[in-house]
Amino acid sequence: MLMHNPPHPGEIIKELCLEPLGVTVTDAADALGISRKTLSAILNGRAGISPEMAIRLSIAFDTSAESWLNQQSQYELWHAEQRRSELRVRKLIAA
Repeated sequence: MLMHNPPHPGEIIKELCLEPLGVTVTDAADALGISRKTLSAILNGRAGISPEMAIRLSIAFDTSAESWLNQQSQYELWHAEQRRSELRVRKLIAA
């Protein structure tokens, strides 16, 4: 069952990881080995979590890479479901 409007993983990173630790975006980006611009795009929901980024986050925050990818997948699937009626797909049936 799909979650109702799940948050973007960037919100989770910002609110549950960076803010409690008092870590700046610049310091977090440096720790993750990425640019501030890349992390900012994730935090602001303009970019998603790739498998490599999921591994980076799992190392930095002692979490599982799978959990980050699952959050990204749930977010994307929920938004795709909102456009279901726009898809031009017909059901295939046996002849």
